[in-house]
Amino acid sequence: MLPEKYKALSDQQAAVRIAKAKEKLGEKVMILGHHYQRDEVIEFADRIGDSLYLSKEAAKSSAEYIVFCGVYFMAETADIVTGDDQVVILPDISAGCPMADMAPIDEVKNAWKDLESLGLTENLIPVTYVNSSAEVKAFCGEHDGYVCTSANAEGILKYIIGEGKRIFFFPDRYLSTNTARKLGVKEIALWEREKVSGGLSEDEIRDAKILAWNGYCPVHARFSCKDIDDLRARYPEIKIIVHPEVPEQVAQKADLMGSTSFIVKQIEDSPNGSVWGIGTEIHLVGRLAKQHPDKKIFLIGTPICMCSMMDRISPQYLLWVLESLVEGKVVNQVKVPEKVKGAALKALNRMYGLS
Repeated sequence: MLPEKYKALSDQQAAVRIAKAKEKLGEKVMILGHHYQRDEVIEFADRIGDSLYLSKEAAKSSAEYIVFCGVYFMAETADIVTGDDQVVILPDISAGCPMADMAPIDEVKNAWKDLESLGLTENLIPVTYVNSSAEVKAFCGEHDGYVCTSANAEGILKYIIGEGKRIFFFPDRYLSTNTARKLGVKEIALWEREKVSGGLSEDEIRDAKILAWNGYCPVHARFSCKDIDDLRARYPEIKIIVHPEVPEQVAQKADLMGSTSFIVKQIEDSPNGSVWGIGTEIHLVGRLAKQHPDKKIFLIGTPICMCSMMDRISPQYLLWVLESLVEGKVVNQVKVPEKVKGAALKALNRMYGLS
């Protein structure tokens, strides 16, 4: 828990001390910041981006300490791809991911056993969104599967289907179904994790090119078709761009769909005076609006779409872990067990090979 002496600090007081601690640590530390982090944290990030970009930056880094301003599964991924002599730190160790929690490793393994008992795992490839635990990534690694991100899901699914294989995708139902429909794949079956055999018949399982685990992101699931209709009524010229974690009907109403990096690039490349409605986490939308005052940028719907877990990483937590490093102490290290790390790395390397 955050020590009391840091809780009383204002963001500005913390910022002054963060800058000093960073200067003292120099190249020994690299700070990674996900797009969904608050501005007061992002300003100190050495690299800013989405999950795919940040995992690659972690893998390339020679820094002794990787401070990942994101959520737990991201820090786990960084630990998997970095060297044994590097330490990965998550400023607030309680910053998790509800979507990742919807695919517990025991449930994933039991679902696979169900399919094995029915003789339905032949030509079935497990694919997990990066928003999952290290154990689920390791499961995919052990079964010739892949990890994917929202940026490369389309390419990975296209490759696997092109090889004549079927896919068991977890944990995000919307990323898998939205991506599949973009590829023209209609043979999709929803695997309801609460039910035996996912609530599906053998024929439904056998006929599906994609079995979609029924997890979701509570933030992106809030967007609705009405939100888009309301914005279009106010701004007929508006373009709607959404993250693929939104519900299927919302994705179908949008003009464009893509990862956080895709959204950022589309806004950057758009002409002055253009009008955008964005369906993703509010910190990124707010930042884009500040960075592009020449454009009208709106969050789709009411301003409640904040990832509370991402928001846990405050300047005070960042200061705590950095000043601890200055004192020679490591707090909030994220360490993946070696056996899990090795298997998960196989799935991640398969992803990198196609990205």
